[in-house]
Amino acid sequence: MKKLIYLDYASTTPVDERVLEKMNNYLTIDGIFGNPSSYSHLFGIKAKESLERARNNIANIIGSKPNEIIFTSSATESINLAIKGTVTISNNIKRHIITNVSEHKSVLSTCSYLEKLGIKITYLNNSNIGLIDLNILEKKIKNETILISIMHINNEIGIIQNIEKISEICKEKNIIFHVDATQSVGKYPLNLKNINIDLLSFSAHKFYGPKGIGVLYIKNKFNKIQIKPLIHGGGQEKGIRSGTLPVHQIIGMSTALSIAQTEMKMEIIRIKKLKKQLWDGLRNIKDIYINGNFCNCSPFILNIGFKNIFNKILMSELNNIAISSSSSCTSNTQTSHVLKSLGLTEKLIQSSVRFSFGRFTTKQDIDLTIEHIQYAIKKIRKYY
Repeated sequence: MKKLIYLDYASTTPVDERVLEKMNNYLTIDGIFGNPSSYSHLFGIKAKESLERARNNIANIIGSKPNEIIFTSSATESINLAIKGTVTISNNIKRHIITNVSEHKSVLSTCSYLEKLGIKITYLNNSNIGLIDLNILEKKIKNETILISIMHINNEIGIIQNIEKISEICKEKNIIFHVDATQSVGKYPLNLKNINIDLLSFSAHKFYGPKGIGVLYIKNKFNKIQIKPLIHGGGQEKGIRSGTLPVHQIIGMSTALSIAQTEMKMEIIRIKKLKKQLWDGLRNIKDIYINGNFCNCSPFILNIGFKNIFNKILMSELNNIAISSSSSCTSNTQTSHVLKSLGLTEKLIQSSVRFSFGRFTTKQDIDLTIEHIQYAIKKIRKYY
């Protein structure tokens, strides 16, 4: 039987055993399982204390204050809350958003929804490697612009946007800046003390924490501007987000982020070598190309195209290797809007696959992947 190889870490990551061990202490009768909103007994008090320690830890790692951390169910919910919550509470003058054509579907779908409500949306185009032209961004700003929402690291091609410069533009123009940091928090250096970000979204399952828990960071200055809640109820998270807080998942997120932060420097070095190893092993294949850019890109993502090789056929030949043709949040019937934004033809888009690397990727995995791809390409070009 062929060894199963997982190279889809940009989609999700397995929970680290060290994280699972911590989480188990918050699930059973012998652990700290209480409702953190139940202040009348020790079970609830202990749960609340553990939750707030986790909140403090997460805040410390990303460079924020604990009261700027709002727990949600996912990055998707955080993004919806950030964009809808800001715009729908604003006055009738500030009704314009700027975003990018290659954002995650949670941003694009939210903006599409808001357009139907009369909100004006400007979608910035990319260069052929996926970068935003900051001069064009500045020209698109209007008096009624309330929010700019830009992804830090693209989930399909890994391109890194210049959020530092964008944050300066937003500060100068007094515009709220939201960053989707789902592919960067826990993987790539980001400290909110060093950059003027107002709203930031991310989730735990991208850095070896559990699924079902996310964060929306809201800079303190927004205490004066209420974020309109999407979910109403007990108002557990400062009235911005309701619902019983899953302490075990929050503990898992905090633990996973601590591990990721501690290991980040060495992990980036290791992953860079694996990415280079894969590209060096494949680059001599006829009619191969990189989507995006190898250098100004996350070390964890490599998007490659093989001309005249239909990606669905290639992936079926590589049935022991987990790779993807687009974001996991894009329908199987849709082609990648990210690759389309680079100016690729439909045929080139359908010839592209994404490799994403992670904590459990080994040199042997890459060697085997190179071997299997080389064999599969020869087979496909011979018989198809």
